[in-house]
Amino acid sequence: MSDPIEAVMASEVTIASDVDVVTARQRGRELAAELTFSRGDQTVIAAAISEIARNILTYAGRGTVRMSIKHDGDRSAVVVVARDDGPGIADITLAMRDGYSTSGGLGVGLGGARQLMDEFELISAVGEGTTITMRKWHPRVHAR
Repeated sequence: MSDPIEAVMASEVTIASDVDVVTARQRGRELAAELTFSRGDQTVIAAAISEIARNILTYAGRGTVRMSIKHDGDRSAVVVVARDDGPGIADITLAMRDGYSTSGGLGVGLGGARQLMDEFELISAVGEGTTITMRKWHPRVHAR
C-alpha cells in the first residue's frame, strides 16, 4: 500500500511503555476529530491504534506509530503506520486469526485492528520487524 497521497497533518509516537500506548491512542482520536469523524469512528480508530501499539510493546519492546490525515482527491482518511524492529511474525496468516495469541492474551490485536479499519496491510520478516499500515476513510467526501 505505497502512499503517494498527500499528508496534511502527522503525529509520531515512540512506543516504549504503557503511557506511550495511551498517547498514541489519544493522538489518533484527535486526528480523527480534526477530520470530523463521528465520536464512534474516533473510538474505533483509537481502539485499532491501541491494539497495534500494544502489540509493539508486547512483542518488539519498542517501535513507532505514525498517524496522519491524508487526502486523495475528494476523499480523506486517517492513516496509521506502525513499525518495529522486533522479532517479526513467522506465520502472518496464523497471527491474523481471531483468538490467536503467543502472549497468553485474548488474541484480538491484529485481527481486531484489521476488522476496525477500512484498509490493513501487514509486512513482516522474521528477525527484521513488522510494519502495519491501516486506513480509515471518512464516510463523507471532503473538499480540500
